[in-house]
This record gives sequence, structure tokens and C-alpha cells, in this order.
Amino acid sequence: MVALQEHLVLVAVPLILGLLLGLPLGLWSARSRAVALVALNGFNGLRVIPSLAVLFLAIPLWGLSRTSALLALTLLVIPPILISTEVAFRTLDPAIREAAVAMGMEPRQILTDVEIPLALPVIVAGIKTATIEVIASATLAAFIGAGGLGSFMVLGFAVYDPAILLVGAVPVAVLALGAEVIFSLGQRSLRSYQGQSPRIGL
Repeated sequence: MVALQEHLVLVAVPLILGLLLGLPLGLWSARSRAVALVALNGFNGLRVIPSLAVLFLAIPLWGLSRTSALLALTLLVIPPILISTEVAFRTLDPAIREAAVAMGMEPRQILTDVEIPLALPVIVAGIKTATIEVIASATLAAFIGAGGLGSFMVLGFAVYDPAILLVGAVPVAVLALGAEVIFSLGQRSLRSYQGQSPRIGL
């Protein structure tokens, strides 16, 4: 139970930080080509680095600690959230925004009442990817002493005991599958809601 709680912390904290950073940066990137060039290229570079390598790169900066794991996992979480948010807003039909402007809506109203609802399914897809990735990658935090369900997997490999390994692997698989189902249902609900809602001016 303690290992499960540690694992959930290793998932929740990076995911929250990733949302706080990735969502506004993704929106900003959709509005500015210069920001998109820097942000997307920079964070896309992180995606080609193996998760374990990112964790080990954090050690010289923050030592063998949970802080290292949390910050390294945050760097892994941001790219899918950032990219999906940028794509979601960049690909919105300009005619929808023009219609909202013609109706006299303020920029903030257009963002909150028009653009965000239309962009949400794509954004949620990115959050789903980030969540599943961090659930899996958090197991590697055990290699730098951060605990979590990965501790059982490391111990199972060390003593060649599949039973101990499965104690860690099975809950991780269940968590990842649960996240996949929950976010997929959420995406389906959002798309269904969009299909029932009339579009502004169209």
C-alpha cells in the first residue's frame, strides 16, 4: 500500500505540474510561431531521450531523491500536453472565431466559451498520453531510490523472483489500463457533446 501511494504521488505531482506548464505554453505556441518553434522543438527533443536517461540526468542536479524523480518525470509529461494543446488550438476553424467576433464576443469569451470547448477532445488525448507515460515511467524512479511500485520490479529482477516482480507490474498495468479507459470515455463524451451543440454562426 505504501508503494502504491508513493507511485500515485510520482504520477500526480508531475502530471499537475505538466498541466500547469503545458496548457498555457501550448496555447501561447498556437498564437505565436516564434514560441511554437522554440517550445515544440525543445520539448520534442525530450521525447527522443529514454525515460531512464532523463532520470539519471537529474541526479547530478538534485541527487538521489524523490525530487529528482518528480522533476524528471515532469519533463517527460510536458511534451504530449504541450503538443496536443498547440495542435488543438492551431487547427480550429478560423471561421468560428470570426463568427464569434462578429457577434461582439470579447477575446476572453471567445477563448473560454468557444475555443476551449472545441479544443478539449484533442487536449484530453494529450493528457491521456501523458498520464499513461508517467504511470509507466514512474516505475523507473525506483532506480534512483524514489520508491513506488517500481521497487518491487527492481527487487524481483535482482533476486530472479517473478512473483515479486508481478507485485509491482500488475498494479502498474491496471493503473495504465484504468487511465486509458477513463480518458477514452471522457473524449467520447466531449465529442458527443460537441456533436449536439450548435456552432456559433455556422
